[in-house]
Amino acid sequence: MTDTAERVTRESSVGRPLRRKEDARLVTGRTSWTDNLSAPGMLHMAILRSPMAHARITRVDVSAALAQPGVVAAFSGADLADKLGSMPCVWPVTDDIVMPAHPPLAHEEVRYVGDAVAVVIAGDRYQAADALEAIEIDYEPLPPVLDMEAALAEGSPLVHADAGTNACYTWKLATGDFEQVRAKADRVMKRRYVNQRLIPMPMEPRAVLAAPTGPDGELTLWSSTQIPHIVRVLLALTTGIPENKLRIVAPDVGGGFGSKLQFYPEEVIATVVAAKIGRPVKWVESRSENAQATHHGRDQIQNLEIAATNEGKILGLKVDLLADMGAYLMIITPGTPLLGAFMFNGIYKMEAYDFTCTGVFTTKMSTDAYRGAGRPEATFAIERLMDDLAAELGVDPLELRRQNWIEANEFPYSTVGGMTYDSGNYEAATARATELFGYDALRAEQQRRRDAKDPVQLGIGISTFTEMCGLAPSRVLSSLKYVAGGWEHATIRVLPTGVVEVVTGTSPHGQGHVTAWSQIAADALGVDPDDITVIYGDTAQAPYGMDTYGSRSLVVGGMAVLQAAERVVEKAKLVAGHMLEADPADLEFRDGAFTVKGAPGSAKTIQEVAFEAFTAHDLPDGVEPTLHASSTMDPQTFSFPHGTHLCAVEVDTETGMTKIRSYVCVDDIGNVINPMIVEGQVHGGLAQGIAQALWEEAVYDDAGNLVTGSLVDYLVPSAADLPSFTTDRTVTPSTTNPLGVKGVGEAGTIASTPAVVNAVVDALRPFGVTDVQMPCTPERVWRAIHGDGSGGDRAAEGSIAWAGDRTESTAGGRTEGDETGARP
Repeated sequence: MTDTAERVTRESSVGRPLRRKEDARLVTGRTSWTDNLSAPGMLHMAILRSPMAHARITRVDVSAALAQPGVVAAFSGADLADKLGSMPCVWPVTDDIVMPAHPPLAHEEVRYVGDAVAVVIAGDRYQAADALEAIEIDYEPLPPVLDMEAALAEGSPLVHADAGTNACYTWKLATGDFEQVRAKADRVMKRRYVNQRLIPMPMEPRAVLAAPTGPDGELTLWSSTQIPHIVRVLLALTTGIPENKLRIVAPDVGGGFGSKLQFYPEEVIATVVAAKIGRPVKWVESRSENAQATHHGRDQIQNLEIAATNEGKILGLKVDLLADMGAYLMIITPGTPLLGAFMFNGIYKMEAYDFTCTGVFTTKMSTDAYRGAGRPEATFAIERLMDDLAAELGVDPLELRRQNWIEANEFPYSTVGGMTYDSGNYEAATARATELFGYDALRAEQQRRRDAKDPVQLGIGISTFTEMCGLAPSRVLSSLKYVAGGWEHATIRVLPTGVVEVVTGTSPHGQGHVTAWSQIAADALGVDPDDITVIYGDTAQAPYGMDTYGSRSLVVGGMAVLQAAERVVEKAKLVAGHMLEADPADLEFRDGAFTVKGAPGSAKTIQEVAFEAFTAHDLPDGVEPTLHASSTMDPQTFSFPHGTHLCAVEVDTETGMTKIRSYVCVDDIGNVINPMIVEGQVHGGLAQGIAQALWEEAVYDDAGNLVTGSLVDYLVPSAADLPSFTTDRTVTPSTTNPLGVKGVGEAGTIASTPAVVNAVVDALRPFGVTDVQMPCTPERVWRAIHGDGSGGDRAAEGSIAWAGDRTESTAGGRTEGDETGARP
């Protein structure tokens, strides 16, 4: 190696749409899904689940199952009660929260259809499933609890009798004096919106393989999870197995959307049974089990009041939420709705804010994080309110937003919700979106259709949103009573041959971390992205991390990668200075090589330095061999991407059918690492947000049975159901991190739902319609037109009545105690 290494000018990797490095393996079938894995002597587990929403277990007899072909073992909840412990919740949001015991296998009461009551272990999955039918179990029925408002009424049946209440907690946040601004407001508008219950439905259902791996109680758990590091800690605490005996591996994971941000009973049961039998045990969830027993999302009733002047200035907002916890508290069930508490004010300035959330137990599957986790619900509320308030005031909903949003020259801005937004430019994003959308032309067409009383009406929906990304600051999480921290860890190793290993604590399941982390490290180290391997998802290989959720991976995990790379360069500079017989302070590092300032002819590449650090033949005093460094990133605050989403729908007023005609979104996510990955994240998010608006809903009948428990009944859209999206970006870099990034994984989901529903309601306003409860199915739209104007279940007979033809007013003339009160 010479002192005149050839200098290579490298094009920056960051900002380029590099093809995802992980895709070739995925699309050619060279994958390692948990269901693909096997181990010597492996057995299969099947789980018997309760067919009743609420009942006492009076008898369980597994003896007949033990006699079935291939069966090795069978256990009731009582058989394993002393080994299984209680499932943990890591977010006790108030001091007086009700936190009932949550047995992984029920042995006294079942509290939702799908509650696990017994397990069978057999030679293959079919033998195990068949043997479930031989288990005898007797139930004493108890009343189901399905409606949140009824659950809080005096005399309601109780989900947990020993708690004495169905209320889990009440959490409050107040800034300013809402009652004062309410009193001085010209207009106070009340609304009640419902965010329906959703099923995340990732492409890959959950799967677990637990295998004893050593003579001293060592055990490896492969799980389709987003959070291998968190699972390791919780599994140790729940089972009593020492943490240093546990290895958790998240192999290829086929999507999660928050549903795999969880520590599930099946992980505990498989671990305990494998340790007890001494053989590997595998469990793979069926699609119907996924619908019943993988946590659900959303499920809120939002009672809202917004106070404003007649000129349209917003003065204050009051939010009163009921949030369905389901039967048990899973790891962040109670905290999930509170992630929206700080965001109901959205991008708008106001004087006062009053927020209350009451968590309610019901005999349904638990809720927990689903893409956006609390923030889509908050954005839905404020963006629906803005459109409704604009209609009440008779102004354009876009102009009302402009009148009230935080202007670009006002950042950083401390909001009434308690957050400090570091940067933003709502004007630029909105200007670009309206240009792409053809806003004025569509409004003109809409008016022509209304004047002509066209049976197919045009609706225009708006969503100007921001979100809180980078769920991380450990001190903030502590103040909210969250048990864990939010830091992230990375290690970078430059190997003797010059290739690079990036070890990350994030755990990707479709986000493209391998590619993006390679791009970040490549630019920092001056190497080719293809020379970088990213290691993740295995607590033996990547022992430190807080995993992937909450749009945190880039702004926390990506920053840890950058800092680790910068530390590698700093160490390499010491070695390079010694090699070049120069003071390290006099060196420059560019394009992967160190040169002496003013003497560019002498250089050492980082690969040469790595080999020198490996041989350690002539290192500077105090410098240890090998070239590697680590970083743990714990940011001081969140990041706040934003954007403007515009949706045009055509609604057939004779059938209720809704068709999205065009959808435009302009997002500002700060600087972009890989535009191709960003586009994929936005498109996927849009699909899920639009699905909530138009199609998806988890429905329970009066007995507590999930009647949308398969893909026949739960309507997940395909690409053919969705329009082509027009997407673009403005760039306002974040000021809270050196990369200037903000996060994008949840933006499309958060913004799109209110944009679509606002468009549907806008199309129907000539008929006096003020709301259509999600999903906006053809039946609900038709009932809203022909019935009570709210998209409820009541429909009136007769022909369509246009608002101009009616002799009585609709929402605009109602009293304050009903929908809207306008003070003289």
